[in-house]
Amino acid sequence: MENSFPFIAALMASMLHVVTGPDHLAAVTPFAIETKRKAWKIGLSWGLGHLAGMLGIGILFVLFKELIPIDLISDYSEQLVGFVLLGIGCWAIYKLLKKDKKHAHLHVHSEEGPVIHKHSHDHSLNPGHHHHHSKKLHQSNFASFTIGLLHGLAGISHFLMFLPVLSFENTSDAVAYISGFGCGIVMAMTFYTFIIGKVAALSKNGHNEMFFNGIRFSGGLFAIIIGCYWIFTT
Repeated sequence: MENSFPFIAALMASMLHVVTGPDHLAAVTPFAIETKRKAWKIGLSWGLGHLAGMLGIGILFVLFKELIPIDLISDYSEQLVGFVLLGIGCWAIYKLLKKDKKHAHLHVHSEEGPVIHKHSHDHSLNPGHHHHHSKKLHQSNFASFTIGLLHGLAGISHFLMFLPVLSFENTSDAVAYISGFGCGIVMAMTFYTFIIGKVAALSKNGHNEMFFNGIRFSGGLFAIIIGCYWIFTT
């Protein structure tokens, strides 16, 4: 138990760091809602990007503290994150308001007399639709990774979370702490986006269009609010 303490402590600290940051959740929520069943990949990409950004700012701080204005880089990164969140929110609401590529057509069925009714066809479905969907998922994953990277670079306080490593007597404890920290970040965001994606998929598949659109609007508005907060407070 004593040997695993650094790993467990870092795991818990990093998970709390992720879920208590509204800017973290706001960044991935719109992507997760749109992606639905594969939303966990969005969280995984963001987590890996966030970890890379935190490690990057930490290395810069240690190696080039006297040469590079780390604080200035951090401040500009925070403002950039705000504008990115604002863009994500606007994108999510734009997609919500954009007209569906669906049209109703009349069909006549004569099994038990002529019955005329409507079927809704999605004209976006074509032989290349699956490929198009995969391309959109890859783009969302890359966007999530990039945003996570910016989040990791934003805030010199991220480096402070690695300071406990300096107090460990042996390398194995330091490695365990860093490993736990990385696992916690990735696990927390992957689980969060998995849940959001499940809720979105269930509401969509259950034909509860109003509820699904409400989720989409809330996710976009959440990102806009947090983005404006970061822009005007940093």
